[in-house]
Amino acid sequence: MKKSVKVLCLIVSMMLMVSILGACSKNETSKNDTNASKSEENKDSKSKDTTTSKKEKFKIVMVAKHEGIPWFDDMRLGVNDFGEKYADLVEAKQIAPEGGDPAKQVQMVEDLIAQGVDAIIVVPNDPQSMKPILQKAKDKGIITISHEATNLTDVVDYDIEAFKNEDFGKLMFENLATAMEGKGKFVAMVGGLTMQTHMEWYNAGMEYLAENYPEMEAVSDQPYEDKNDDTIARDKALEILKAYPDIKGFVGTSVSSGSNFAAVLKEKNRKDVAVVSLGIPSVSSAYINEGYMNHAQCWRPADVGYASCAAALKILQGDTIDNDTNLEAPGYENIVIDKENKIIYGDAPMILKEGQYEDANYPF
Repeated sequence: MKKSVKVLCLIVSMMLMVSILGACSKNETSKNDTNASKSEENKDSKSKDTTTSKKEKFKIVMVAKHEGIPWFDDMRLGVNDFGEKYADLVEAKQIAPEGGDPAKQVQMVEDLIAQGVDAIIVVPNDPQSMKPILQKAKDKGIITISHEATNLTDVVDYDIEAFKNEDFGKLMFENLATAMEGKGKFVAMVGGLTMQTHMEWYNAGMEYLAENYPEMEAVSDQPYEDKNDDTIARDKALEILKAYPDIKGFVGTSVSSGSNFAAVLKEKNRKDVAVVSLGIPSVSSAYINEGYMNHAQCWRPADVGYASCAAALKILQGDTIDNDTNLEAPGYENIVIDKENKIIYGDAPMILKEGQYEDANYPF
C-alpha cells in the first residue's frame, strides 16, 4: 500500500513539473513574439516618420522664360536664396528653356507635373500656350503661380507682379516723350507680340502718348520683336536706323532691345536718338552714363523670384495671403492683393540713373 502511494505521488510530481515547464516555455514564446511585434512596430513607425519627413519637404520649381540671360540668372539667385533659408521645409530651384522657346517651356511644365512637384511658378513666353498645361497642373492639385501673366489668373492660384503694368508702361513712354521734347518719329520694340507684360506696357504707353503728345508718331502700327535675343535686337536696330534715319526716339520693353539699340548708336557716334527701355544695371548703366541711353527702368528679378516662392510656400502651408502680407523681399513686404482677379501687386519699380552704378558695382 505504501509503495502504491509513493508511486502515485511520484506520478503527480512529474505531471506538475511538466505543466510548469510548459507554462514557462509558453510565456517565453509569448514574450519573444511580443518583443518581435514591438520591434516590427518600431520599424514601421520609423519608416512612416521618414516618409512623412520626406513628404513635408515641398518641391517648388520656377520655370523662367529664357536660360542663360542676366535677367533670369538674377531671378535664380532669389529662388536659391529662398531655398537656402527654408531648406528644412522646401527644395526650390529654377529651370528655363534654351532660346526662350514657348514649346520647350510647356514641355518643362509637363515634366514637372509627371514628377509630382508641389508648386510650379512660371514666367511664360506665351501665356496662351501655357494655359492648358497649367490647368492640368491645377487639376492634379499642384499649386500654380504666374509672373508677367495676369491673363492666366483663371488657371493659377495667383499671378504676382512687381507693380501695375499700366503704370509701368506709362512711366516708360512718359520718359520717352520728355527725352524727345514731345514731338517726332519713334520706334517701339517688344520681346514678343505674345508676351503679355511687354504688350501691356506698350499698349498703355501708346494710349498715354495719344492722349498727351499728339506730335509724337510711331513709324509702324505694331512694335518690332527681338525675341529677347541680343543678335536679333542688334539686327533690328541696324535695320531700323537704315529705314528711318530721321527717327528721334526708340522705346524697348526688353533688356536686349534697348541695350543693343544704344550699342549701335554708340558705334555710329549718334546721340540724336532718345533711347528709353527696360534695362538692368550690368547692361544698361554704361550706356546711361555715356549718354547713349536716356532712361532705363526695371524691377529686381531676384526679389520677385524670392517673393513668388514665399507665396507658394504660404499656400502649401494653408496660410492666408492678404493685403499687407509680407513676402519677405524688397518691395513685397506689404503687398496689395486683387482677390477677385487673383493678382498680387508689389511696389518694386527700379529706375536706373546716371552715375548710380559704376565700377561694375551691379546688383544684377
